[in-house]
Parts: sequence; C-alpha cells; structure tokens
Amino acid sequence: MAHENPGTRRSVYIAYTGGTIGMRRGAGGYEPAPGFLAEQMARMPVLERPEMPRTTINEYDPLLDSSNMTPADWMKLAGDLMDHYHDYDGFIVLHGTDTMAYSASALSFLFENLGKTVLFTGSQLPLMEVRNDAHDNLVTSLLIAGESPVPEVCLFVGNRLLRGNRSTKTSAQRFQAFDSPNYPPLAHAGAQVEYDRSAALSRPDGPIGLHRLDPASEPPRVADIRLFPGITAKTLERFLDAPLDGAVLHTYGAGNAPDDPELVGVLRRAVERRDVVLVNCTQCLQGTVRMGQYATGRALREAGVVSGYDMTAEAALTKLYCLLARGVVRSEVRRLIEQSLRGELTR
Repeated sequence: MAHENPGTRRSVYIAYTGGTIGMRRGAGGYEPAPGFLAEQMARMPVLERPEMPRTTINEYDPLLDSSNMTPADWMKLAGDLMDHYHDYDGFIVLHGTDTMAYSASALSFLFENLGKTVLFTGSQLPLMEVRNDAHDNLVTSLLIAGESPVPEVCLFVGNRLLRGNRSTKTSAQRFQAFDSPNYPPLAHAGAQVEYDRSAALSRPDGPIGLHRLDPASEPPRVADIRLFPGITAKTLERFLDAPLDGAVLHTYGAGNAPDDPELVGVLRRAVERRDVVLVNCTQCLQGTVRMGQYATGRALREAGVVSGYDMTAEAALTKLYCLLARGVVRSEVRRLIEQSLRGELTR
C-alpha cells in the first residue's frame, strides 16, 4: 500500500519490510499489523512540514519479523529499490533491528555504483508507544534520505548514521542499539546533522547496477563457525564435512586458532580437497585480523584461510554469500574477500 505526502520537491521511497517500528499491541505482545504504520504516520504533523520530503510507503506483504529474513528477501528488497531508483531522491528501509546489520551489509554488496542514500532504520519500541525511539529515528532518517548526502547503504539508529556494512547490533535494550566498532560514524544528529564527508564513499562515475542472484540456481551453503577453548579437530571436521561452499571462522584475538596440527589439517583439507572458502574474522568486537603476527595465524594462512581483516561478522558472511551466489570462481572469491569493495574493511 502507498501513503502519499505531496507538496515538496525532495522525495523518499520507504520500503516497509516489517519490524517493531510499525507494530501494535496484541494479545501476545507486539505484533505486525497491515496499514498500521501508515495510520500512525498520518497522525504526525511534523511530516507535513515543508522541509520534510514527499514520501511513498511500499508496505510488504507479509510484514516480516527480521528474524525470518533470508537471502531471498535481500534480493527482493534490492530489486524493489532498483525498480524505483530513478524516481526518488533517497530511500529508507524500515526493518527489524535484530538482523538489520545483515540486510544492510548484503545490500551494499548487491548494488554496484550506488549514487543515492539507502538508509536502514527501525526502533526498539513501536511508533504507537508514548515513549519510543521510533519517532526520532524515522523523522531524522527522512530528512537525511531526502538530502541523499552519502552514496551508500547506511543505517541510522540513536542519533548516529553508520555505514551499513560496518554496523553491528550491540544491545537488545538500549535505544543506541548499534555500533560501528572499526569505522567512524558518517554523521551525528544533534541540534544539527553533522556529516563526516571524509568518511563517506565517493560518488560513482558509472551507472547504477544490481547483482541479481539467479533464483534458479542452488543457493550457496555458508556457515559461521566460532572457535572455543577445547574445540577439537574432530568437532571442526564435523562442521566442515557438511555440504559447504564457504564459512566464516571466528578466531581469537588477531586471528589465532589452537596450535593443533590436526585442526589445521582439517582446514587445509577443506580448502584443498573441497574448495571451501574459509574467512578468518576475530571474535573481538574491535580490531583486525593480522595473520602474520603470530605463528598460529600464519598456520591458518598456510592452510588456505583468507583474512577478513576488520570486517564485522555480518559483513563477512553476507559478502561471502553474495560473491558465491553470483557464481564468482573460488580463487576470485578468495581474492575479493580481502579487498575493500564497499568500504567494509581496512587493510
């Protein structure tokens, strides 16, 4: 369904996928309700002010709890925005916060030469509540998206504009629910919205493009594997014995794993015999993988594991998935994982 707010020059397309921001109270707690968000927005006088952009809401059917988001939903969302790309100045994706960082990261890798702002936002409390974080997140996001100041996929929650593929959810309760551990915010929203222009990506020279994943092909099989004290080679082998195309290994510190020749041998066989792409990411919230710093890290590199540097878990997994789903050959996937494609890592 669409809700129009005509009368201003700038225009913003809102893809409402679901999430807490537009929920209402039901017998069992907060629940999605078709049409309810548009009703709430129609009662917000601030949206009629001349400085606010014209808006169109595309409410998805069904509305999704973000816990149910899949790669197919990433592709549907990206296709929706692409279909309307030339008709609007900027774009907002209203999305549940639980997997917002995954979706924002995925879209950053699906678009090529993005020249407008695609801004994800949501809230910890619904817009219908007397006290909520939804109002400020929505209003400020509309103003930012209307200006379209940064040509990239980003995320706005709790007065900070973050690069989408640098963001991660760090709190289940706080209104400032997201952080960007290894990259500065693109903007702070106080009395004014203050942008850090040096942190944003440059505007592209080429035309907008979208990597459309082939729905007829089998989706890539990827996994997250977290190392822990006491993990054995046999346990890791069970993980990697499953049909698998790639995995993100969450290692210790600067990219270290147990100094166990059998465990390293399991990784080497997965790479050499089954061509599995293994990406080394640190379990630490902040910092980067340096696989040459310690002997254990060098052993992983020699086994064929590639570095995720300072990527978030969400960025590493979605980048791996999107490259594999595009049919990129494994040697090129390994090379591209270690390159910054959308500002997702620092080398």
